[in-house]
Amino acid sequence: MTPPGTGGAGERSRGRTSVSDPVRFAVIGSGWRSEFHLRMAQAAPDRLQVVGVVTQTQAEAERITARWGVRAVRTIDEVLALAPEFVVAAVSWPSMPGVVRELVAAGVKVLAETPPAPDLDGLRALWHDVGASGLVQVGEQYTLMPGHASRLAVVREGVVGTPTSVEIASTHLYHAVALVRAFLDVDMEETVVSARSFVAPLVDPLTFDGWVVDPQPGPRTTTIATLDFGDGRMGLYDFVENQWWNPLRARRIVIRGSLGEVVDDTVTRLTADGPVTSPIVYRRTGVDMNLEGNEVVNASFDGRVVYRNPWVGSRLSEDDIAVAAHLAAVGRWARDEGPSPYPLAQGCQDHAVGLAIEESARTGADVRVAKEVWS
Repeated sequence: MTPPGTGGAGERSRGRTSVSDPVRFAVIGSGWRSEFHLRMAQAAPDRLQVVGVVTQTQAEAERITARWGVRAVRTIDEVLALAPEFVVAAVSWPSMPGVVRELVAAGVKVLAETPPAPDLDGLRALWHDVGASGLVQVGEQYTLMPGHASRLAVVREGVVGTPTSVEIASTHLYHAVALVRAFLDVDMEETVVSARSFVAPLVDPLTFDGWVVDPQPGPRTTTIATLDFGDGRMGLYDFVENQWWNPLRARRIVIRGSLGEVVDDTVTRLTADGPVTSPIVYRRTGVDMNLEGNEVVNASFDGRVVYRNPWVGSRLSEDDIAVAAHLAAVGRWARDEGPSPYPLAQGCQDHAVGLAIEESARTGADVRVAKEVWS
């Protein structure tokens, strides 16, 4: 699989929306996922513009308008009347398929937050109803994060040869699967998943709700899985509950190839002079006496830039950079100015493999993800 929009620096630096012509999009939902997109538009109003937000209650509408300065309405019809170029569906898992169907029926281009349906039957039914429309993208930004985008650029140059395995301990289920498939360039191949889970005590000083006063060890589940894509290609999934926020659990990634490997930001490969190790180096401003602002500017490898932050000046975090880049890519796709960044079929495949990880961990048996209707 080679998802469009995840290539090197040149691909992400081209096609910037002009100051006078920002991408116009609407958001359905007012929860924390919707606020990711509102924050991006607030940070870069010359390139991203929210025309309206659909909320369930008047109180939520008033809160959204007061906090973000955007128009809030109560129905999909009202927000479509504001002429968005695409609509972000940021609703609950059970509600997502219905909202996507309603938008596609109206002929609207959609960016559905992950996952597009809760379970395998829901994915199949959604694909049956809207798959042929070509109107649905899914929100998957991880390959656009500066670190992963830099590693992808190095791997796709063939520096470590043919990639054969990816070990990831960072994010969960479909997000992790998307990264593994991207690094291995795996598309819709049948996949055999073997997973196990283990419970052990762990302190969680920081959670989604913030810092914990006097945190104590509690039971946390670690899930480890192998993903066999065939032809010697495999993924190793390692995730512990709350790994997103827990500062006591690091993130790591290892991409192994026929000529070497990438371990986080260290690249070792065979050259004519023997084994050589080089780092991926990030230029970050705002350090010590630097007054340019606090953000990542670019990443270089062996003296050349392999990634440039297309949002320099916005001071976005690395995850926000990826969300903004994905929104911009969806905008170019909506205008027929760029490729499909992460279409529904890819979102369905990643979630199907993620569901297989959960099933295998629950049952203790291998689970085969066969060719599906979206293949």
